[in-house]
Amino acid sequence: MSTLRPLGRSPIAISPIGLGCWQFSEGAGLGGSYWPTLPPETENTIVAASLAAGVTWFDTAEMYGAGHSEAALSRALLAAGKRPGDVVVATKWFPAFRTSASIRATIGERLAHLAPFGIDLYQIHQPIAFATAAAQMAAMAALVEAGRIRTVGVSNFSAGKMRASHRALAALGKPLVSNQVRYSLLHRGIETNGVLDAAKELGITIIAYSPLAQGVLTGKFHRDPGLIRGRSGPRKWLGDFRRRGLEKSRPVITALEGIGAAHGATPAQVALAWLLQLHGEAVVAIPGATSRPSTAVTACGISAANTVSRCAASTTPGPGPSPKRASTLPARSRRTALSPRAAKRSATNAARRSSSPVGAGISATARCHPSTSASCRASHACAAATSLRAAISFTVRSTRGA
Repeated sequence: MSTLRPLGRSPIAISPIGLGCWQFSEGAGLGGSYWPTLPPETENTIVAASLAAGVTWFDTAEMYGAGHSEAALSRALLAAGKRPGDVVVATKWFPAFRTSASIRATIGERLAHLAPFGIDLYQIHQPIAFATAAAQMAAMAALVEAGRIRTVGVSNFSAGKMRASHRALAALGKPLVSNQVRYSLLHRGIETNGVLDAAKELGITIIAYSPLAQGVLTGKFHRDPGLIRGRSGPRKWLGDFRRRGLEKSRPVITALEGIGAAHGATPAQVALAWLLQLHGEAVVAIPGATSRPSTAVTACGISAANTVSRCAASTTPGPGPSPKRASTLPARSRRTALSPRAAKRSATNAARRSSSPVGAGISATARCHPSTSASCRASHACAAATSLRAAISFTVRSTRGA
């Protein structure tokens, strides 16, 4: 399998993992307070570590610090010795309370913040705007024609709005190449709301943001529940980080730890391997990082050239039951979650049954029922997943230290 993936139906190829750069907002703008303010040297080292690990593209946005994230990314890429054309840069226009005229009126600001790097992918950040999809796509197509951007994408668009945008661009002879949405083991709505199916049908790449559920899938908040209280921003108040939310997701973490222990990988790396290969090349991911390389690479799974990409590159999705047939799930999966100890034992036994050592073929196949994932999240009975069996469907091969 190639280490690069096509970006929709465009000539651009990208690594399966990119770096999300919201955390480079530096405390500015509407979304700047969500993450701690990072000093420039930390931003530089995160980008350098990502590049060294094989990451070829970076995602930022106008909303991320009102240009601060874009400028920080440009500075970090230059500090790493990169020049225009060496990497793929994606950014976004924020449409709230704006018309489509703003797309062309503000493109100069985006390019100025990113200079000397250009915009390879320009995205509509969310679907709410004082403009129709057709008007927005016409403005985007005009920027492509003018050579100011290379390709067009959207973010947080429903299946219907994505289809409408695709039709509008196609009428102008341009492809819609991506839809950036929340997608992880804990948040799987796109599997049942039509977004993923429509993207596959139309050749649109799904860019998964928060692929580690903003750090929940690393397991660090389960190991130390008090850790989130010391973090800045509103993340600590989200349901996933509250005591009840962490208990719901604990069986998933236990299963990931069991699989990771058998494969020489972290829970984050196993979670990313699942995400990147369950749907072939249709999905790419943009985890973020707020710490220096020693922890950023391992905790956030940016090491695409090492364990993550090797693990993901040899991951094969296993079959799952039909979304319309919940009765095909094991009875226990429908009723209650395994205890953390039982979940870990199940995952470990599955790895042992493969009879292949780490570095050769190690398989752990599980079945997942997509239509129940949302209810699992809301129900105390399922705890977000009933061990690896009801959460992950994949075959992993990992090379230790490669």
